[in-house]
Amino acid sequence: MFEFIKKSRGVLGMNSRNLEYIRPLNRTSAKRLADNKLLSKRILKKNDIAVPALISQIKTLEDLDNFDWQKLPDSFVLKPNRGFGGEGIIVIYGRKKNRADAWIKADGSIVTIDDLKNHTRNILDGSYSLSGIPDTAFFEERLKLLKLFKPYAFKGIPDIRIIVFNKMPIMAMLRLPTKESHGKANLAQGAIGVGIDLASGVTTTAVAGKQKIIEYLPGTRLLLSGIKIPYWMDILNLAVRSQEISGLGFLGVDIAIDKERGPVILELNARPGLAIQVANLDGLKWRLKKAAGIKIKTIKKGIRVGMDLFGGEIEEELEEISGKKVIGTVEKVKLIGKDGKEIEVEAKIDTGADWSSIDNELAKQLGFTQTIDEFEKLKMPYEDLKNLDKEKRWAIYKNIPDIASTIPVKSSNGYTYRPMINVEFIMDNVTTSTKITLIDRSHMQYSMIIGKVNLKKFLIDSSK
Repeated sequence: MFEFIKKSRGVLGMNSRNLEYIRPLNRTSAKRLADNKLLSKRILKKNDIAVPALISQIKTLEDLDNFDWQKLPDSFVLKPNRGFGGEGIIVIYGRKKNRADAWIKADGSIVTIDDLKNHTRNILDGSYSLSGIPDTAFFEERLKLLKLFKPYAFKGIPDIRIIVFNKMPIMAMLRLPTKESHGKANLAQGAIGVGIDLASGVTTTAVAGKQKIIEYLPGTRLLLSGIKIPYWMDILNLAVRSQEISGLGFLGVDIAIDKERGPVILELNARPGLAIQVANLDGLKWRLKKAAGIKIKTIKKGIRVGMDLFGGEIEEELEEISGKKVIGTVEKVKLIGKDGKEIEVEAKIDTGADWSSIDNELAKQLGFTQTIDEFEKLKMPYEDLKNLDKEKRWAIYKNIPDIASTIPVKSSNGYTYRPMINVEFIMDNVTTSTKITLIDRSHMQYSMIIGKVNLKKFLIDSSK
């Protein structure tokens, strides 16, 4: 996959990044600002840009000896001021119950005051700083997780990395903390990177670590494509404004979304990593070259041009790379019923549903009236069926014509068992043979939904 991008889309390598963009475009003073997290926080805040609140800082061994650890809140983040690549950061998730001198990290391990002292001492010694020189340790607020990201993030806060050049957003990626990354949104440490379409703010393809392309959140059936990022225009505005404020010609901006405050800039990166290209199945080099010759006078224009130039995935390329069709959240579907009868409907694409389903009346038009009528005659309360094993439950319904299975379905009225039939449908020229649930959808906008089991051949672009 990565070799395909290299050949076709102009991947930006580390040497090119350094020689063509960082050295000529990022002045020493601007790089110093980005490398000094406390200074960049102060400058950004002065320019009315939201940053995580600073709790306290430790500059010297004397500060360390005199520090009152009991005053730290239940959750916080400890960082080296000049750290890089996520090294040296400790995320404290909460205080240990009945212990005033201990906290719990995102991975569940316990951290005591002595542990924090030792780690802070290592920060002061420069163990995590860019050039190994003595550093400052600081504590900042741990942001509150947005409800949208709760199922996708392990014990940490996802962030959005945006590459900015010539006042334009060039490429974007959502980074999801995992158990492997110990709750940190850092790909080098095992986080998941998910490409974001610049035009719509919707996630596209995902990569685990730095190379492995994945569809679902590991261990779940949650699709990583099709997530709509909230505050998208605000996020792009913050990213481009931070370039103007910092004076960096080429940078990566890391932005998190706090549950209460909205978008917050975590830090500026004068030397952003390049795994973002894999997550987007695209190279940075051609984008940077295309953006270089354009005159951008205002932030608003820069954002619009970036969205127009580099947003809106080219479906043919995505389909060629992934082998999957790109569909929207509503698609035309041709259902093929008994005796070859065909009916075309608009179907809702629902990644939250496991199975596909159609309305009872639609099923009758397809020739399954007898299936529905006989099932209703034998219909039993859910409470009477739920404790039966599968064979006994199936014995009740197995002689109904054309029935393929039964399945419990949750609705506003609680659970019911519904019949399933075998059906064939065509969506975007892809033919699928599957089991489908029959249910009353007369009160719904769409007479059919397509669930996850039938979406394996597709990528979903929720902006369509």
